[in-house]
Amino acid sequence: MMQIANIIFLDAPAGTGFSYSTTLEGYDVSDTISAAQTYDFLRKWLVDHPEFLTNPLYVAGDSYSGIIAPIIVQEISDGNEVGDQPTMNLKGYVLGNPVTDDEIDTNSIVPFAHLKALISDELYESFMKNCKGEYLNPDQSNASCMEDILAIKECIGKLFTGQILEPLCKTISPKPITLKLNPRFLIADDTDILLSSPHVPRPWCRHFNYVYIYKWANDETVQDALHIRKGTKKHWERCNKTLAYSYNVKSSVDYHRNLTKKPYRALIYSGDHDMSIPYIGTHEWIESLNLTIKYDWEPWFVDGQVAGYTMLYAYNELDYITYDLRFATVKGGGVTQRRNTGQSSALP
Repeated sequence: MMQIANIIFLDAPAGTGFSYSTTLEGYDVSDTISAAQTYDFLRKWLVDHPEFLTNPLYVAGDSYSGIIAPIIVQEISDGNEVGDQPTMNLKGYVLGNPVTDDEIDTNSIVPFAHLKALISDELYESFMKNCKGEYLNPDQSNASCMEDILAIKECIGKLFTGQILEPLCKTISPKPITLKLNPRFLIADDTDILLSSPHVPRPWCRHFNYVYIYKWANDETVQDALHIRKGTKKHWERCNKTLAYSYNVKSSVDYHRNLTKKPYRALIYSGDHDMSIPYIGTHEWIESLNLTIKYDWEPWFVDGQVAGYTMLYAYNELDYITYDLRFATVKGGGVTQRRNTGQSSALP
């Protein structure tokens, strides 16, 4: 049976991608402001396109959208309840490898590294003893703990954290910018990341695709086809670091918890080779929602082959399921599933 969906790809917050603001204040954004901007956009878009009002609406995103998307869903849900117009036919949300909670996400890196045989049993046990599992904010005065953390970083520091099976392409720009990144940016340590157009192509590298992105997005015929408003963007950039952005939400778990009381469906999936936002941490915060396990850990399949593993959770009220959440891993997947498109399209 053929299934069809209408998809809006939104550059958010204002200032990213081809999006723009008509005022300087519009570029002063945060996690919560970004969510509010998206909610306002959806309302205005549906007013202009009322033929889509009856379509089931799912909010989807991956990576850092794990912070923003649940807030957007909460905004839509609250708006529907207070009578904001137009009423949206909200059905649920989909998140891939979602950044969710600083502490949980980061502290799951070491258990993940141990499970993938990236660090030894002895080092893992020493870390758990000396650091008490704390990788995000270790006790700097604890010499034994800090020695363990240095040893762990020595083991995993030269890996591409987004997909540990892929080569690390560290210097891929003529002017790489070094930033102190937290897990919200998918990398735990100082590193060179691609903010400007790549200079030396490496076909074997995931980032090689970014060469084409810059050429494509800055092509005038492409921008005309996308109906980009003339004069709003001089040059498309993959990452706009000039925005005054405030990361004012440290955890989106409470938003998920609020949504469990609503009649929505959620799909949370993780590539099982992503060390930046390990599936272990994602599973941990899902467990903290205290939902009922409807179907326990089991394989799911594509063309008769195991494509990953899944669990189904539900919130029951008087024996009536009002909310369900499916957690799934993608076998061999990394922080984004572009190389696992067959599996991603068949997610349970």
